[in-house]
Amino acid sequence: MTPPFRRLRELMAQLEDLERVGGLLSWDQETKLPRAGAEARAEQRATIERLAHELVGGDELARVLDELGDDSFESGSLEAALVRVARRDHEKARRVPARLRADMTRASALGIAAWWEAHARDDYRLLLPHLERQLELKRRYVECFDRFDDPYDVLLDDYEEDMKTEKVAEVFAVLKRELVPLVAEVAAAEPVDDSFLHRKWDREAQRSFSLGVLERLGFEPTSWRLDDTQHPFTAAPSSRDIRLTTRFDSENIHGIFSCLHEFGHGLYERQVGEELARTPLAHGASSALHESQSRIWENLFGRSRSFWSYFYPRLQEKFPAALGRVDEEKFYRGINKIEPSLIRIDADEVTYNLHIILRFELERELVAGDLPAHELPDAFDAKMDEYLRLRPPNVSRGVIQDMHWAEGMLGHFPTYSLGNVISVQLWERARAEIPDFDDRIEHGEFAPLRDWLRERLHRFGRMLPPREVRLLAAGADVDPGPYLAYLRRKAADVAGLSP
Repeated sequence: MTPPFRRLRELMAQLEDLERVGGLLSWDQETKLPRAGAEARAEQRATIERLAHELVGGDELARVLDELGDDSFESGSLEAALVRVARRDHEKARRVPARLRADMTRASALGIAAWWEAHARDDYRLLLPHLERQLELKRRYVECFDRFDDPYDVLLDDYEEDMKTEKVAEVFAVLKRELVPLVAEVAAAEPVDDSFLHRKWDREAQRSFSLGVLERLGFEPTSWRLDDTQHPFTAAPSSRDIRLTTRFDSENIHGIFSCLHEFGHGLYERQVGEELARTPLAHGASSALHESQSRIWENLFGRSRSFWSYFYPRLQEKFPAALGRVDEEKFYRGINKIEPSLIRIDADEVTYNLHIILRFELERELVAGDLPAHELPDAFDAKMDEYLRLRPPNVSRGVIQDMHWAEGMLGHFPTYSLGNVISVQLWERARAEIPDFDDRIEHGEFAPLRDWLRERLHRFGRMLPPREVRLLAAGADVDPGPYLAYLRRKAADVAGLSP
């Protein structure tokens, strides 16, 4: 190991430690932090972010990267990947003043605290100044970059390397063209009976069942934990410290599927190659690839006949009064019912993407300045009516149901639907390459899928750019065709439509 590369590893280890600590502070804020601690936490997170930003954009890293050059290591090696990623992150960071980066982090922490209050009190006015501040900072951030076709490209690139707004718009246009009439077809078909799902469900029984499922899938109590929060997410302070969060509701069993969703995120971080630890390579390659993993485990796996063939008897044992007389087929159709709903995270597979598309369209207008933040609630409600024929009764079930905008995560929403698209491409390849795929799942053999994902995708972390990872793992770049075909088959299976 040459002295410049040794120093690069040292600098990247320090950076990684700072960023993981910042993530841990964020996890604590959304799970354990007393409300009165929000302002102090905002300053703590801003300090951590400023230090990390000064390191990654600093002169010492610039000198080390200059000494290493572009062709110092064999293509495809860990060393070459680390240099590539360090240089990319450095060049982006150099454009952004450390003060601006700290201000963005502080605004994010304060925005989360404001969102909690605004959501609880159903009052958009409490959040409005924070959204206006986020937009001001994001526009200043975009101005730090001089090469883009659309200002939204800059925000999108923070989550999906080299993805362009134009490409997202093309994919979403295909989805919208197919899904809006599909939703209408389902609405005209005979309704699926899911009345048995609308009753009281004991939260502790749901937690017990969910933990039993997760442990069968690979959740190890020594490396994983499961906590409660309002808006589920996953944090990974290290590959051996995976923190899932969920929300169990006594009115439904969505929390079970939330656990499967977050397990997908956690497994990706858990199965990154150990040799990448304490480097910026030790993360998922992109937000869309991360979301593809959560959607595989939540939907393609967790809402499949094969999964419930194994687990449904166990669920019936937990809830004999509710499910004792409900057969497996009725349960399967009930949990896969296609029907427009107000809440994005509870939406079925077919309507979910319309929630994302409308947010993407609104974000572009907000960033461009074509939509003032004070008009956002009305614009949100109008698009909900246009795409889903629903009108939110209040802002907590409408425009501020998600904390993303309060947190400053503009550019992130599109990666959810891109992840949906990629999930089916990966799933179909896994099914083709794993012998007796469905039979194994029906008999509780889950390791083959977990191992396939590790070998094809997880272990590489950020060693390859996202597009190369997609080509390697799925055999193709983002293609909505297989996903739409899957949704059409699902609608035929559940709602009785023609395939």
